[in-house]
Amino acid sequence: MLRVTVDEGAEGQRLDNFLIRLLKGVPKTHVYRVIRSGEVRVNKGRAAADTRLALGDEVRVPPVRVAERGAESTPVPAREFPPVYEDEHLLAVDKPAGVAVHGGSGVSFGVIEQLRRARPQAKFLELVHRLDKETSGLLLIAKKRSALTALQDQLRERETGKTYAALVVGAWPASRKVIDVPLHKFLTDEGERRVRAVEPGHEQAKRSITLVKVARRYAEFTLLDVTIKTGRTHQIRVHLAHEGHPIAGDAKYGDFALNRQLARGASKFERMFLHARRLRFRHPASGEILELEAPLPAECEAFLATLVT
Repeated sequence: MLRVTVDEGAEGQRLDNFLIRLLKGVPKTHVYRVIRSGEVRVNKGRAAADTRLALGDEVRVPPVRVAERGAESTPVPAREFPPVYEDEHLLAVDKPAGVAVHGGSGVSFGVIEQLRRARPQAKFLELVHRLDKETSGLLLIAKKRSALTALQDQLRERETGKTYAALVVGAWPASRKVIDVPLHKFLTDEGERRVRAVEPGHEQAKRSITLVKVARRYAEFTLLDVTIKTGRTHQIRVHLAHEGHPIAGDAKYGDFALNRQLARGASKFERMFLHARRLRFRHPASGEILELEAPLPAECEAFLATLVT
């Protein structure tokens, strides 16, 4: 039986995230199974996955078998990402498309694991929010527990402004500025996470609001500025596809025939055209309003240059 006392580095962390980091090599599904079974105790009592740990809490963990040596995940390479802003409280990076923000669900490692390996002296590095693997752009990482909780509170209270650049298929109607359509998260028969738009009143759906503004029109596409008022999984991708204008290159919810055509064309555009380009929030320590921007990636700019206006 393992007994661990919560220190400043883990204070305020969710129990599931604490155990996932503590039990490296143990599948997440097994971690959640152990929590649900009641075998994990916090101060001798049962605790849920979303229990927030306090300084000095004692976490009792039952014996858990770690994955066999041969089945170990790929070693995590040290990697820094293009910084947009950094101080002693937080780091904002420009995440490339095709890189997951964290390991799990068949991915050995992501941005956060690579940053931790690149900065072994850092006592605390945690994701403030997430971006889809296929999405590029601004990603916030907290360097202190206090910064993490303050920034996540802002996100929860919808006090931040997140704007994305999205290139969609077809002519987006200028009058369509607000999408207020509930979203329902589900698993496919293959166990893949998916999201669908549903009618209001669906018992398992969550209200989801997306604001859309036309940035530029092309003959066959429209470049949009998209701001989300709720942060649901795949929200922008599903909302835009639901309106009949999927994002160019979206392999999950897009126009698959068009995606193949784009990948084989002269431009060889092989990614999803969704980029987190602007992020506005209050600094967790000073309270100053920060507005960060990440320019469109070179491959997106190059693709736009091939389009007819």
